Order: sequence, then C-alpha cells, then structure tokens
Amino acid sequence: MNVKQSILIRVRVVFILIALTAAAIPYRITKLQLKEGDVWREKAETINFQYREVPATRGNIYAGDGSLLATSLPFYRIAIDPTIAKNDLFNSGIDSLANRLSAFYKDKSAAAYKRMIKDARLDNKRYLVLNRKQVGYQGMQVMSKWPIFREGRLGGGVIFEKVEKRYRPFNSLASRTVGFLNEDDYGAGIEYSFNSYLKGTDGKALFQRLAGGSWKPVFDAEDVKPEDGYDVITTLDVNIQDVAETALLRQLIDRNAAFGSVIVMEVKTGQIKAISNLQRNKNGNGYGENYNFAIGDQGNTEPGSTFKLLSMLALLEENKISLDDKVETGNGVHLFYNRAMRDAKNGGYGTLTVREGFEKSSNVAISKLVDQYFGSSPSKFMAYIEKAGLNQPLGFQLAGEGKPFFKKPGAKDWYGTSLPWISIGYESKLNPLHTLALYNAVANGGKMMKPYIVKAVSKGNKIQESYEPEVMRKQIASEKTIKQLQELLEGVVSRGTARNIANADYKIAGKTGTAQKLINGQYTKKYYTSFAGYFPADSPKYSMIVVIDSPEGFAAYGGDVSAPVFKEIADRIYALDLDLNPGSKERLAQMEELGSPYVQAGKAEELQEIFTELGLKASAMNEEEWVKTVSSGSNVQMQINDTDKPIVPDVSGLSLRDALFILENKGLQVNYSGKGRVKAQSIAPGTQLVGNVTINLVLG
Repeated sequence: MNVKQSILIRVRVVFILIALTAAAIPYRITKLQLKEGDVWREKAETINFQYREVPATRGNIYAGDGSLLATSLPFYRIAIDPTIAKNDLFNSGIDSLANRLSAFYKDKSAAAYKRMIKDARLDNKRYLVLNRKQVGYQGMQVMSKWPIFREGRLGGGVIFEKVEKRYRPFNSLASRTVGFLNEDDYGAGIEYSFNSYLKGTDGKALFQRLAGGSWKPVFDAEDVKPEDGYDVITTLDVNIQDVAETALLRQLIDRNAAFGSVIVMEVKTGQIKAISNLQRNKNGNGYGENYNFAIGDQGNTEPGSTFKLLSMLALLEENKISLDDKVETGNGVHLFYNRAMRDAKNGGYGTLTVREGFEKSSNVAISKLVDQYFGSSPSKFMAYIEKAGLNQPLGFQLAGEGKPFFKKPGAKDWYGTSLPWISIGYESKLNPLHTLALYNAVANGGKMMKPYIVKAVSKGNKIQESYEPEVMRKQIASEKTIKQLQELLEGVVSRGTARNIANADYKIAGKTGTAQKLINGQYTKKYYTSFAGYFPADSPKYSMIVVIDSPEGFAAYGGDVSAPVFKEIADRIYALDLDLNPGSKERLAQMEELGSPYVQAGKAEELQEIFTELGLKASAMNEEEWVKTVSSGSNVQMQINDTDKPIVPDVSGLSLRDALFILENKGLQVNYSGKGRVKAQSIAPGTQLVGNVTINLVLG
C-alpha cells in the first residue's frame, strides 16, 4: 500500500466517524425531547423552582394583666425586579425613586442608586436587594407609595420580603424568664419551654432560583398559608416584676455581690408574680439576667438557716417539745463527734427557749434538738423532708428546674455529723423556688401549692390550654404545728434576726438565712444570704424569697443583706395593692370627690379599666392611643397624646415605664430622678428631634 492509499483510507474513516456522530445528534435530541423530556423538565424545575417553608408568626407572651412581654414585629427587606416595569413607567420614575431611596437610607447618592438599578435592568437581573437594612411596617407603607413601587409587585417589581423579629416592649424586664430561642431551637424560659405552642405551623410557597443563588417568591395555587402560633399568658405582674428587679439590682450594686434572685408568689394560688435573676457581667461592669438561678441547677445551693423551718416542723410534729422548752447553747460551740457546731454570736447565747433559739437562728440550739430527738433514727427526720415534697423537683413549667439533693442515712457519704448539719441547711441542696414553696405552704395554713407561671395558652378568644392552681400537698403538717411555725416566723421579724425590717403598717413573717459557701471542698468566708417569708402575716397574700450570693462588707448576713430587699419590695407591693392597703382606697375616694383622675396619662385602654373600677365616667377612645386626662366633676375626658410625630413627645403624667418606652423609641437617652409619675421634662414637648440627645425627667 502506497502513501496515497493510506491517507485516503484514513480520510474515509474520519469521514465515516463524523457522519455517524452527526446522525446521532438528531437522535439524541429527539430522545431528550420525547422520551426523557419529562424527567429533565422535572429536574430543571427542582433546580430553579422549589417549595420552601414560610415561617409562621410567633405567638405573643403576655403578663397576667395583659401587658405585652414579647411579640414578633414585621420588618421588611426591600428588593426589586427591575425588569418588570415598562419602559415609560421606569424612565419617568427612576430619578424620583433614586432620590427617595438615597434620602431614606442615607448610605449612597441618588445617582448611585439610579446607576445600580439601571445596570441590573440592562443585565436582566431579576432580583436586586436595594439595601441590607430592614425597615419597619410604617417604613414599608411609606415606600409602597413611591414612584414605580406604587405599582406593586406585578407592575413595578417591588418585593417587600417580610422578616419577623422578636421585640420586648419592656426591654430587659424579666428577660431570663421570658427567655429566648436560638436558631437551633434551643433556649431558655417561656420562649423555649412553650415553643411548641408559640412557634405555630410553617406554611409553604413556591420560590424561583435567580442568578447569584438568591430566591424570589412567586405566586402558586398550591401555596399553603402558615398558621400563626398561640399566645402564652403568664401570671407575671409587670409592676411587681419592675419593683423586684429594681430593689435587687440596687442591693447587688451596693454590696458588690456575685448574683441575686427574687421570687414573688401568690399564697393561695401558687401563681408566680415576679422572678428576677441578676448576675455580675463577665467584664465586671454591671449586672444582667444570664441564668435563672431561682429555679435552675446552678441555683441549687446549701440553703442555710431558712431550712431551720423544716427542722422545727419535724420537731413540733413529734410532740416532744414546746416552744417554751429550754435548750442550752453554752458559749456557742458544741461538738458533734470531732466536729464543732458554732453560733454566729461570739460567746454564745447561753440558755434559750426553743422559740428564742429559732428567732436568734442559733445553730447550736436547732442542731442539738434535732440530734436529740432524731439522732437514733435519722430516716424519721428525712421522712418529713419527703412529706413536704422538698426531695423531688416541683414539675415547674419552665425547663431546667434543678433537682434537690439530700444525703440518705446509711449511704457511704452519711456520717454521724450529717443530721446536725442538714438540720441547719448544710450538706444538702435546694433552689430558691423549693424553699419558697415550703414557706408558702406555712403561710397557706399547711396546704402546699404547686408554683406556676403560665396560666393559659390561647389564640384570639380560644383557650387551647388552661392551667389552674394545683395542690401538691393537702397538709404538710398538723394545724397546731402550722400555727406554731407562723408564730415563730413572726417572732423572727418582731424580735429576732430580721427585726430591722419590722413594719408598723403591716406584719412580715419570715426567716433569715446565711450559709458559708463551699468552694473546692472548703468552707470559705463568702456567704449565700437569704430571706424567705410572706406578708401581711395576719392574712398572707404574697410569699417571697430573696437570695444574694457573696455580698461584700462587714455585715454579710441574711438579715442585713437580703431582708432589706424583701422589705423594700413588700412595701412597694403593699402600696400598690388596693386590697391590702386601705389608705390607697381612701386616697382614691378623696380624689374622686375632688374630681381628679387617679392617673393623668397613659394608654387609653388601661386608663379606661381604672376609671371603670373607680366608677368614673370616661370618654371612649381607640384603645391603642396614648392619652392625657382632664376631669370635670365625676366625668373624665381623655385627650389624644400624639407620640408618633417626629418631635419630642409630652410624657408628663406618665409612669416612668411608659415614658421610657416612648422616649427610647424616639432614639432619646433618658435620665431620671425621684419616684412616681413624670412631673417635668428637660426638653419641651414639640421640640424637633435630633440625634444623640439626653432628656432628663423629674418624677414626683
């Protein structure tokens, strides 16, 4: 074969291969279109179109009086499909739209906005986020009236993507109790514990994938609307909560303490009216609510002398002692085997009655009595702990409740000294809620109520779940013993370690607690101080516990640190509660005679309720409006107090909380002095708003 023939054969082979390939292409096209077309079209739709979840609107959280503690507010991400608008509409409106965007966002010039939108239109870009900053509902309403945007999604291409954010009208008030939920559906407080109700049911909608990987919602008949979450109605009282947090914070700062907790509970029902937990921030500056010490594991500590109430309960139930029996405490030191039990008073108390031993919180007196009557049968003493339900979790509605700890007789860690030390609140662990449940039971005549903080789950007028008062123990002790315990608790305040909080207007009953802190196996000079009790002592309505950890200063005892906080909170509650304070009713009657409204300004809905309660006639207003009141005889006229204008609002007559809400939402920094309602403001109402300005309020 010569060279010419060889080349010719190769050319023919290449030609045949090209011809076969060319013939295969139409075949493959036909196969793709007819036989495999449905498969590939489905894949294309899967890639470019997807049904994606549309989050439901999360339910609200309310205080017991209807005050809003947490809600989801709509914010909007503003985007545009610049290819939608017709040429004449686009050309006539783009300059005005760009000017408005520039003035609204203040981040780039009108020319820059115009260029960005026109470039996206030329590039056939169908989804352009105009600014990463989200706008509120009012801002969205304003923007929807702008050129091009006013034609809507189908005519102008504007896309208002709803993004909901959790908002708390009272800011940090009860923040750990209200709680949070993170992206992994983990959190704390009511937000986490009642998430199954609050979150609702997500819907679904068709989204189209655009260039750059973004997604744009499109209309589709198979879209499923989300079902909004249920609202959670708590037992909290915002006024009591505010009082509790303020009093606790002041004492923590004054004593440079590590953390503190307050719980206020309604005696008859077990409803929690306030829970406050404040801990020194990690940077050492100020305090924040970062953990719920009132109920959580980290709040499980040796309770100290507040536990002596249980010891007295056990002793009195055995009917082997009376309150007037004598007990010898000597020089304040008593040996149990090789371990010394000591009283706080140097030199001791000498001979005391049982009553005096409790009132003075003598460690020696209580531990000697318990060892004398239960030393040979410690299980009998521990049975009283079980009878009171202190050895098990309470089943509280919030997740994370700490589990109590008590040693068991006969266990490896039980020693001959265990019972005496347990009797005064050591070698055991309780959280404040457990201790309060015991004191509340004594206040309630021996009936132990289950503490609860959520009373209903609802949507509109429909109640999904309702939580009623629940009796945990019908009687933790005999009626005789309960009355004796009540006497002892009153004596602590009138004659004992808490006599500094005795009150002429009403009686407080309670017990101080001071426990040395065990750190790295050694008891230190740091203390866990507490005061648990109830008021008014002769007809208990509220029980309360205050704990403050590691206070600094010379007097670091429960009577000096925690008891004053208890009194401050109790005083404020007593002043606010018309049922407890006859003087408040008299003052209200005098105001009614004078034709002067009790409240001068506030929310129309709230004022209307007050005036109805007082029998005053008031003009009807939109319940969402802020108003001021003017009286005329027995009639009250409510006048609109417009707080929406871009000027400094008039907050005179408002409570501090309402004034802070209005002013801080205007971007103003607020300082205040005094107590009561706003009497004067440093910047006159009607003054034009400017940034970074501080306004001073005088309360009275």
